[in-house]
Amino acid sequence: MQHKIVPDVVHGQELSFVSAECSVRDAVKAMARRRISAVMVMDEERLIGIFTERDLALKVVARDLNPSTTEVGAVMTRDPDTLAPDDTAHRALTLMRERGYRHLPVVDGERVVGMVSVRDLYDTVLSELEDDIRERDAYIHGVGYGLGN
Repeated sequence: MQHKIVPDVVHGQELSFVSAECSVRDAVKAMARRRISAVMVMDEERLIGIFTERDLALKVVARDLNPSTTEVGAVMTRDPDTLAPDDTAHRALTLMRERGYRHLPVVDGERVVGMVSVRDLYDTVLSELEDDIRERDAYIHGVGYGLGN
């Protein structure tokens, strides 16, 4: 069974947003408080970017920018790719692998409904693989397919 992003992967999340005008330091402090690796950047109700640990390392620290005076909008990943709620975990992992992402926002129309990490998807896909193996074993051994033991 192919698991959908909502509700199989994303459910009951407390979403984290910052504005583009937020300082990098404040964004990172918010990420540290929540123990998360990425925040979505919003312009009122519209998703305009994502700011991740990778953005911090490559665009702030490596360039010797001051996190207290650098705005998130200057170093975020603009117009990020997104997932729809009915996308599958496999599609999400494929997109992440192909484009080198570790986080993807989930958007329903214009409304942000979640954020998916590669770690979230790993658990879901592992569960799918285990289910597939059980079904194949049952088929091979005749269990549950009317062949009985």
